[in-house]
Amino acid sequence: MNLNKKYRLPAEWEYHDATWIGWPNNKQDWPGKFQPIPWVYGEIVRYLSRGEIVRIIVQSLGHQKSAERVLKAVDTDISKVKFFKLETDRNWLRDAGPQFVKNGKNETVLINFKFNAWAKYDNYKLDAKIPAMISKKLKLDLIKAEHNKKEVVLEGGSIDYNGLGTIITTEECLMDSEKQVRNKNFSKKDYEDVFNKYLGATNVIWLNKGITGDDTHGHVDDLTRFVNPNTVVTVIESHPNDPNYIPLMENREILEGAKLEDGSNLEIVELPMPSPVIFKGERLPASYANFYISNYAVLVPTFNDPNDRIALGILSELFTDRPVIGIHAVDLVWGLGTLHCLTHEQILL
Repeated sequence: MNLNKKYRLPAEWEYHDATWIGWPNNKQDWPGKFQPIPWVYGEIVRYLSRGEIVRIIVQSLGHQKSAERVLKAVDTDISKVKFFKLETDRNWLRDAGPQFVKNGKNETVLINFKFNAWAKYDNYKLDAKIPAMISKKLKLDLIKAEHNKKEVVLEGGSIDYNGLGTIITTEECLMDSEKQVRNKNFSKKDYEDVFNKYLGATNVIWLNKGITGDDTHGHVDDLTRFVNPNTVVTVIESHPNDPNYIPLMENREILEGAKLEDGSNLEIVELPMPSPVIFKGERLPASYANFYISNYAVLVPTFNDPNDRIALGILSELFTDRPVIGIHAVDLVWGLGTLHCLTHEQILL
């Protein structure tokens, strides 16, 4: 694959100008359990604001006032918070937001992949307007991602990247021809061409399946994450009877045989899985891999589980330049996503 000099997708640990989130508004994302959710977001924003601007999408002035009350109550630096009004469906910014990339002149531009709510839900047309709003507010060019004259569907949570040309994704999410089909009849080469053209990727690692309970059908940000240019953490299930055991072991084996963009081997560090988080009979996609790397800290979802301490310890040894902080996510994961799903970094402009 030829190196694409036009665009580069920076790694998440590179310095951010800001982080984008959408203040929670859709109570059906957390049915019967919405009340604590704004307080979880408040805790997230409190830590994010210590190192960067936090740009928050709200539905209305009343929605903004509600957010401000929570943020002030948890002692957030409100001077670091900027609000943007836009009616949305559900506000998972990792997936509905644009990809911030650098062009050949080191200018920031936005790549707009089509969003269709994981090829599962009908209410996504408002969320699909998020990239255009961000483009307008930041006065940045918005580039529509197309392949063979068709818009390309891709969510941010379906890829992870090291900033040097390697992307990790899963076959379950992008290649399943029957369930939650993003781009009908796309081959691996089609995706690799898209990743090369719009994200500067020269090397793609294809894992197999995602974790049980993930309604996105295989997002990699619950599985395997870069923590530096040549090291990934990957989640492992220790109980052989758990449905995650075999798929996660298979992903581990794929990583062992994978190469980076320069032909070198990956360094692989294992992360445990928490015990199953079940609510109203439903297994939820609880994973320590859904952490977010902000300027100030690495924020990690925790689940009132003995493995919380182990996961935080592993990540603390890997991220020595910033604190690793646990965020209680037992309520949050009822929305079928946690910290990485709801955030999106805005790279240095």
